[in-house]
Amino acid sequence: MGAVADAIEAKLTAAFSPTRLELVDDSDRHSGHSGHREGGESHFNLTIEAQAFAGKPRVARQRLIFQALREEMAGPVHALSIVALAPGES
Repeated sequence: MGAVADAIEAKLTAAFSPTRLELVDDSDRHSGHSGHREGGESHFNLTIEAQAFAGKPRVARQRLIFQALREEMAGPVHALSIVALAPGES
């Protein structure tokens, strides 16, 4: 992965200490669409599992993630698909 993915992983790890973190660059599937950049790192799929999400609804979990990644979402990242889980959820 590249610098954007590395920054996303580092920020999410620092913010949530996840027990599972999977980040997939899905940019190639969006070639020719809005927000696509040459070289990728514009569209991502994220699966994250962390205790911080326990008892929180889906929207609250997403807000926490977007807050942690506000710089990336304001710049190089056009789209982020999120699956945020608490431990034991599937």
